[in-house]
Amino acid sequence: MNLLVTGSIGIDTVKTPFGVREDCLGGSVVYFSMAASFFTPVRFVGVVGEDCPFDLKEVFLGRDVDLAGLEVRKGSKTFRWAGTYHEDINERTTDNVELNVLAEAPPKIPAQFQDSKYVFLANTHPGLQIELLGQMSEPKLVVADTMNLWIENEPAALKGLLAKIDGLVLNDSEAKLLTGKQNLLTAAKDIIKMGPSFVVVKKGEHGTLLVTDDGDFFVLPAYPTEDVKDPTGAGDTFAGGMMGYLAGQESCPKTKCAIRQSIAYGTAAASLAIEDFSLNRWQKAGMVDIERRFKQLRTMIQF
Repeated sequence: MNLLVTGSIGIDTVKTPFGVREDCLGGSVVYFSMAASFFTPVRFVGVVGEDCPFDLKEVFLGRDVDLAGLEVRKGSKTFRWAGTYHEDINERTTDNVELNVLAEAPPKIPAQFQDSKYVFLANTHPGLQIELLGQMSEPKLVVADTMNLWIENEPAALKGLLAKIDGLVLNDSEAKLLTGKQNLLTAAKDIIKMGPSFVVVKKGEHGTLLVTDDGDFFVLPAYPTEDVKDPTGAGDTFAGGMMGYLAGQESCPKTKCAIRQSIAYGTAAASLAIEDFSLNRWQKAGMVDIERRFKQLRTMIQF
């Protein structure tokens, strides 16, 4: 089943203890789409400026990614981000952000995409996420991402979004900030009261927590990756694997079993992506590698 994603496309400069990459391809919709395309056809919606140096048709060559929703906006510049990861790879400093085209009107969802049953609203202003969701006809499953900027500065718009979606993906610090609760289980339950039927809390190297609206919860450890080079886009890759798997489960995408398995597939995909800069790891890795790590995760939690 087709999966629609809308989010950012960026020109990134990344510094880690393992090297520096300048002006490389990044952005939430890019990382998400690459991971999701291993599981299901992806409908890509995003906008770049006329200065964008990347040929996205070439980037996704051989992948089932429909770029009809890609807009190249004349007179605008592409979103840019620069960041530095420290010796503790979980610690990151944002060195520079140029919103550019992301500060303008969002892209339009093509008419042929508006019947998408599975929708992921990658991180952006919650008002824009609501606007984009309003262009869809009858989605079956809608999941969104958010960040501390919107939690702190746009609480009303974010709460409006939460009332319209089925699932929310965010990290542990964001869950605490949104609810004012330090206990992650309590925080996730409070978020469910705001609207979503399930919440996925990412805890970096400490794994993932899933809480559903019936009070059930599930904890999965991170895949123990030794060769970490660049964590940029790990969360978006995780979401892509998760949503890609769910979109492929036509008969039961909202069951607890399906959501649990989707988190394991997202974890496996993210563990591969962080082993190189930008999308470079996917030049050698594929579905066979994702499946291998999925099975290893399943073995890890059996006792």
